[in-house]
Amino acid sequence: MTQKRDHGGGIDAAIAHYGGTRESWLDLSTGINPNAYPMPKLPHDAWTALPDQAAFTRLYDLARRFLNVPEEAAIIGATGASAIIAALPRVIPTGAVSIPGPTYNEHGAAFAAAGWTLGQDPSHAIVAVHPNNPDGRIWQADDLTSPFVIIDESFCDVMPEASLIHLSKRPGTVVLKSFGKFWGLAGLRLGFAIGDPDIIHKLTDILGPWQISGPALAIGAKAFADPQWASETRACLTGDTARLDRLVTATGAKLVGGTTLFRLYDVGDAAAMQDRLARHHIWSRTFPYADNWLRLGLPASDRWDQLEAAL
Repeated sequence: MTQKRDHGGGIDAAIAHYGGTRESWLDLSTGINPNAYPMPKLPHDAWTALPDQAAFTRLYDLARRFLNVPEEAAIIGATGASAIIAALPRVIPTGAVSIPGPTYNEHGAAFAAAGWTLGQDPSHAIVAVHPNNPDGRIWQADDLTSPFVIIDESFCDVMPEASLIHLSKRPGTVVLKSFGKFWGLAGLRLGFAIGDPDIIHKLTDILGPWQISGPALAIGAKAFADPQWASETRACLTGDTARLDRLVTATGAKLVGGTTLFRLYDVGDAAAMQDRLARHHIWSRTFPYADNWLRLGLPASDRWDQLEAAL
């Protein structure tokens, strides 16, 4: 069964409809940090040589330290969390899975494509997006007692104190991490699965060798070794989120929830608000299941004037 997938992005289609150039558009439809981690100078062999095991070991060791991964949990990286999401249903015994929503729909599409039954019964497996996309719901460990538990923490690096990474040592549990969102390098395509060694080893077989590029190995390692940047960035994101809330709620919108990488608002007529912003070359995210919800990411530090003018 094929399930419809909808995402943020799609600036090319917006340009085709409203005009402008990619440089003139402000894309707030995704939850990616607009002030990215500064690109380090890469060694020449990051581009020219096949990645060696030492590079993988270094990245994983630094990721374990930065993310507080328990010793009992295994870890594997891939070309983005989406690659892992697509593979996971193939390495867990097939059955019924509960994916409480509304939430990021890639999980449901992946399980449906692998022949799973999607429903409300968590007695076999559950997927918890933590914090949830798009409303920022936070899960508690006591809510996640299924034999197989997938915890998608793609947006949790902004709030490490809420992470459920300690659950990754439990049998049947996998925690997903997305590097690109918090570090602002989504084009790098880097994500991690952390958890039950049996499941992680099966993922390793499916993903194959060299599943992370040389540049991604080097940049990821450099970033995970820089906790000061991470701490300063969390503080900046908190301030920018408060600024965004003030701007948007001043128009009469109501805050529904979100994280410090994206905010969800009740704007009454989301299609009309999206059109209004698009005429100022600002792209936003609407949802097929809630015609009053509009999600906005944060502008880069030098693009706030464009949003303020539109609002």
